[in-house]
Amino acid sequence: MNMPNFDQAPSPLDYFASLVVSDEHFPLLEAAASIAQIEEPELDIELVLEEVERMVERVRNRMVNGADDLTRLAVLNHVFYKDMGFGLNANDYYAPRNSFVSEVLRTRRGIPVSLAVVWLELAQELGLNARGIAFPGHFLVKVALESGLVVLDPASGESLGIEHLAERLEPFRDQDDQMLKPDLDEGETPLGLYLQSCPPRDILTRMLRNLKEIYQTQQDWTACLAVLDRILVLWPEAWAERRDRGLVHAELGHAGQALADLQAYLDAEPLAADHGALAARIKEIAGEAGL
Repeated sequence: MNMPNFDQAPSPLDYFASLVVSDEHFPLLEAAASIAQIEEPELDIELVLEEVERMVERVRNRMVNGADDLTRLAVLNHVFYKDMGFGLNANDYYAPRNSFVSEVLRTRRGIPVSLAVVWLELAQELGLNARGIAFPGHFLVKVALESGLVVLDPASGESLGIEHLAERLEPFRDQDDQMLKPDLDEGETPLGLYLQSCPPRDILTRMLRNLKEIYQTQQDWTACLAVLDRILVLWPEAWAERRDRGLVHAELGHAGQALADLQAYLDAEPLAADHGALAARIKEIAGEAGL
């Protein structure tokens, strides 16, 4: 009889799952850093966290005693963007490594959401009331200062005013909103709704869905499966993701897992528009596997 090995280290997926069990004290940086274990299973996440802590100390060393929140923000942005040189990887925007915190720290290049994860950790450690914003098309961050709310582009540190934000939002507005042209200075406006804080779980989801799209385009089904496993750890009842995982299992020849996921989707979404096509796909997979 094979006895279980209780000394065996948890798998990268198990480790990720252990981090995201609860939304209370959600370790965003650590969970985001662990995503890189999809391609580098042996990555030491503690070393990543230690590097970020050194960055925090570097910024603190530039602060004057009793600095107000506006000064702390200014110093943070100067050190992060000017001294450390963080910024957008415009030359290779769709590379998976742009979503890996360890690579962002190594190269000082990333995409808005991965840069935001590092920046938010620094800002919050410095006592700033900073949060992410799931803005359409480009992840943003905001800081509530004594003097008011500041919205920033995490790729550059640029402060974005109302007009600039409205311009960025314009392509994503419903046609009705474009016709109404509401007063964007009012508190309860379409723009205001887009500036709500993004919970850490949703930030991770955005990172993973970016990777999912990249791996699907590359037809890297093994990596895509690892991404979908993590999305479903975050959202066990995300049935569309369950369907997509079933299709990826089918691409990899995992008939049993494919059938289980696809059937779970059909059971949960009996009125789905793709119900007939997927029912036919299930029969095809079962037939090919002799099930």
